[in-house]
Amino acid sequence: MNHEQFMDVAIQMAYDNVNSGHGGPFGAIVVKDGQIIGRGCNEVTSSLDPTAHAEVQAIRAACKHLNSFQLEGCVVYTSCEPCPMCIGAIFWARPDAVYYACTKQEAADIGFDDQFIYDQIALPMDRRSIVMKQVYPPDSPLPFRAWSASEQKVEY
Repeated sequence: MNHEQFMDVAIQMAYDNVNSGHGGPFGAIVVKDGQIIGRGCNEVTSSLDPTAHAEVQAIRAACKHLNSFQLEGCVVYTSCEPCPMCIGAIFWARPDAVYYACTKQEAADIGFDDQFIYDQIALPMDRRSIVMKQVYPPDSPLPFRAWSASEQKVEY
């Protein structure tokens, strides 16, 4: 299969997801060595999980398939340009590439506007619309010290 054919799979998944009533119009797949190893659709409303975006669902499935938390050698195809959360998940998963169909502007035009998140991230914490303040008891660095000293850690 080529890029367009893989993208057709993601788009069809998004379309089917809308028609099934399971969630928003988003679908994603993860491909390795020409095989689909992870699939995901937006299930935010049906699963009551705000992180259940198509890309995150596909990444979770692919990582389980590979028994790994990294997607090196993989490609993500998604029906829409990823949102800020999905971009973060993608960078943590480290696939080789991401291909998308619709743009974030097209998503905004139908009510899925993520621009406010980009705007909020750019603001200093004390100016964000959700309160974000540091609380730093004396033992706050304890988990970081334990991690630094651990001989069992798996770095990523």
